[in-house]
Amino acid sequence: MAASGEKPYRVYKGGRQKGSVPLPGREREERRGPRSTYRAGGDGSSRPRQPRTRWTWKRWTLVTVLGLIVFFVIWGIAGYLSVRSGVSAANRRLAPSAKSVLAKQNGLLLSTPSNILLLGTDHSANSRAGRSSDRHSDSMMLLRTDPSRHRLTYLSIPRDLQVQIDGVSQKINAAMQIGGPTLAIKTVDRLLGSQLQVNHVVVVDFGSFQKLIDAVGGIDVNVPENILSNRFDCPYPTQARCQQWGGWRFHKGVTHLTGHEALIYSRIRENRLDPAWTDFKRSQNQQAVMQATLSKLGSPGRFFSLPFDGSSLLAPISTDLSTFDFVQLAWVKFRAGQVVHCRLGGTAYGGNIVSTQENIQVVQEVLGNSAPQPPAPGTGLYGPGCVTGNQTFK
Repeated sequence: MAASGEKPYRVYKGGRQKGSVPLPGREREERRGPRSTYRAGGDGSSRPRQPRTRWTWKRWTLVTVLGLIVFFVIWGIAGYLSVRSGVSAANRRLAPSAKSVLAKQNGLLLSTPSNILLLGTDHSANSRAGRSSDRHSDSMMLLRTDPSRHRLTYLSIPRDLQVQIDGVSQKINAAMQIGGPTLAIKTVDRLLGSQLQVNHVVVVDFGSFQKLIDAVGGIDVNVPENILSNRFDCPYPTQARCQQWGGWRFHKGVTHLTGHEALIYSRIRENRLDPAWTDFKRSQNQQAVMQATLSKLGSPGRFFSLPFDGSSLLAPISTDLSTFDFVQLAWVKFRAGQVVHCRLGGTAYGGNIVSTQENIQVVQEVLGNSAPQPPAPGTGLYGPGCVTGNQTFK
């Protein structure tokens, strides 16, 4: 029994903790029961609690794919704008008179056959005196696209082919010298007839081509035979060293060429290993360089560099083709399943080539009205005809 006045319990200064005594985690959860899947709303009502979602591999894949799509769209737009700037400059370089004589394109390049005249000019002063002012079209080639047949046809026109230019019989390459691309287009139209009228024109300056080829990483050209050229564009600084130098050498087979090597290859006028070499083969070399470069420009890999060099790539070119035309042309080339190489020819006479009736058949083969036929046996270097795929002219 406690003494009078004493309390039956002891009071501590710390006082008693309010509420329930803290319990270990698991025991606390068991006391509370299952967690509520509802949460109180602002108005006191209960709302379902949103479960926290985790990032699965499917979601990561979807986000990655969407990110790549956005990247390619932005990159494509940047490349398109860069190319458009270069195309606009190339359009300004082409004389308005040349655009006025082009046959109208009745439809899109994606769906309608089109004839594109490729003119290669070389103004180098190294090959002979006065060359810098020479405006002859050293290379003339017609590219016919046929989207419905998934086919591309290249028609080579010998620069020494005898034609009528303003009523005077001359080599066809003189048309460029006399009246520029305008007269060259008119002359080719008269030569090939109404079925192969020129719809577009591309003038390529071989003097500026070197930088373009280097910009695309060089080109691969199938050299048809071993070549030892005469001594032109000597790479050595002294005359004595140049006299000892044997000339430029190219070996038969597929050869990778830099811009300078491609320019030299396109200028070879004499092969000291082949007495039958003529300027006709020089024209074929230039056409091979042009085709290889155009193929490199139209390759899918160029897409990634277009925002940086799309404008500069078109610096050596003058053309009427729009940016959208180039996009269509690249797609048509990508879709082409058959490539045909044709050439006009004739009889060699006094340094000129006189056209023969076989050229009419070649035009029909270019149009696709008859199957491609190689040059007849015995016609040699100047025989007109067509070859397909990787075949070459004999």
